[in-house]
Amino acid sequence: MTFGLLVSAVGLIAAGVAGLSHARWFARAVAAQAAGSALLCVAGSWALASGATVGSGFASRFEPRFGVDGLTAFFLVTLGAVAAPTLLYARSYTRADVRGRVVAALCGVFVLVLVEVLCARDPVTFLAGWELMTLLPAATILVARPDEASRHAVFLYVAATHVAGAGTWIAVLLLAHAGAIGGPPVAQGSALQVTIALTALLGMGTKAGLVPFHSWLPRAHPIAPAPLSALMSGVMIKIAIYGLVRVLVEWLGVLPLWIGVVVLALGALSAVGGVLYAIFEHELKRLLAFHSVENVGIIVLGLGGCVLLRARGADLWAAFALGAALLHTLNHALFKSLLFLGAGSFERAAGALELDRLGGLLRRMPWTGGAFLLGAMAIAGLPPLNGFVSEWLTLQALLHVSASGGVGDGVAGAIALAALAATAALAVLCFVKVVGLALLGAPRRPAVAAATEVAAPMRAAVVALALGCVVLGLVPGLVFRKLVALAPWPTPVGSAGSLRLPGTGTLPTLGIALSVALLTTLLVVLRGRRRAEPAPTWACGQLVEPELNWTSAGFSKPLRLVLEVVLRPEREIAVRTSAGVIQEVSYSGRVPHLLDERLFRPAVALGLDAAHHARRLQTGRLGTYVAYLIALVLFLLAAVKVGAIG
Repeated sequence: MTFGLLVSAVGLIAAGVAGLSHARWFARAVAAQAAGSALLCVAGSWALASGATVGSGFASRFEPRFGVDGLTAFFLVTLGAVAAPTLLYARSYTRADVRGRVVAALCGVFVLVLVEVLCARDPVTFLAGWELMTLLPAATILVARPDEASRHAVFLYVAATHVAGAGTWIAVLLLAHAGAIGGPPVAQGSALQVTIALTALLGMGTKAGLVPFHSWLPRAHPIAPAPLSALMSGVMIKIAIYGLVRVLVEWLGVLPLWIGVVVLALGALSAVGGVLYAIFEHELKRLLAFHSVENVGIIVLGLGGCVLLRARGADLWAAFALGAALLHTLNHALFKSLLFLGAGSFERAAGALELDRLGGLLRRMPWTGGAFLLGAMAIAGLPPLNGFVSEWLTLQALLHVSASGGVGDGVAGAIALAALAATAALAVLCFVKVVGLALLGAPRRPAVAAATEVAAPMRAAVVALALGCVVLGLVPGLVFRKLVALAPWPTPVGSAGSLRLPGTGTLPTLGIALSVALLTTLLVVLRGRRRAEPAPTWACGQLVEPELNWTSAGFSKPLRLVLEVVLRPEREIAVRTSAGVIQEVSYSGRVPHLLDERLFRPAVALGLDAAHHARRLQTGRLGTYVAYLIALVLFLLAAVKVGAIG
């Protein structure tokens, strides 16, 4: 059953890609892609619920093999749940001209490549899909936006993910050499195990957007078309999480404690750093990209808790932490794709995504604005939505990290708890800013005042994702128990009631939802027919000018002042005078990204300089190249001779 559904899904998506070659078949082809993605979700759900294993198992041999197990099934569910509404959205978002058809086709191929990576059961197939997973979004962005700024951002994205992606190649090839893919795990504490773990963190952590390897992410995601942004942030970076779970949890076995501490530290740094820099962003899609860094950090906090708890022998709680990380993977995929699609609708309707140039979109676009509001509440971790559920479960897992270990990992767990709490609070602040500036208030430009609701498929996509956020918030136990059982070690899931899993009292989200509904109903009844009358804004006696509107910088200014020593904000004030009288004062400021300024920019400059000098070796003369070959042969002969003498 699962195999048939999976084949049908892949066939529908492939047929949709082929059908996009004809303009008159555009709508039907994109609909076929969306239907195929929905079948992916159904196939993954069937395999996850039944516990069935389909196709080949993992092997270290270099021959193509494909299969589906529980973890693959879960990520197929995540992929299908995001890709189906996203491709439906693309039906109206992407125009039926040549460029639009190419973008839609590449999005469909991108989904097929993600399926290939998830179903790969050998090193060659996995690594081939991994490289295509990087190159296809780059090609799609260049087709959609062939300007110089986009080309530069894509160059940095490809360079960063390929250079650091060498870590993925090293880790997978070393695992294959050791026979650990589908075989016995590597010896605990060995140099080989440590090398594989660290290289996997480097390569897969870069693809996931972990700090300090995240520099590409806030550059590439904002310039991508909205459907591609949703697929990249909702699914692509989660495939890196899939790889980390396979390597760190399944194939390497029990890791040393200090590896778990490193994973926790990367998660904490990403969570806090991502949300902190998001607060100071003024462009909506770039802000959402930094929140992807934040939420990947939360997922990795759960993964680090799993590694530490397993090293301590607390296998049941380690499985709990793994389940929390996987649940947040699904939750983030839903609400982040919802937010990126909503941002694409706002851009289509209002023409810009600068927060200071929006306003009042909830009244003008009630379906899109309402769904976006739900997504903002979910990503801010407000109950009873799905973001609250997985963050709360991660919090419980980290509490047991602090309680079950020694002093060192106890301190690491406490710091991780503090990081998670700070992240949750800062996320609320950030999305209060976003909702207040984009959805509420008066429109700040004529184009925003004239905005209207987008086409029905675009509305349906964001509403479907918003419903997913509500359902997973109300009944998370339906999924979470299956995720705990995915741990690759014997776990008495039947006794997991001792962990008070959702549905047994830990997360009374349904009760919270009913309480909120009753309170809202009571307030509506008490208000009756009375309505607040509009009144003019008081501005200390001045005329209300657009320059006096509350800005994005106004929301973040108090926090920026508190963290001034760390953030090193830059300000520039220009005063124009005439006859000794001040006529105009202009102010500009920014919060620089310190890793970019102090680490990546010098590294890029050094690499380009080295390439400039290396270019001198290419003289274009045949005699010079022959001389290089002769010198190489002489060097190798000398090395062999020295080795023979030794």
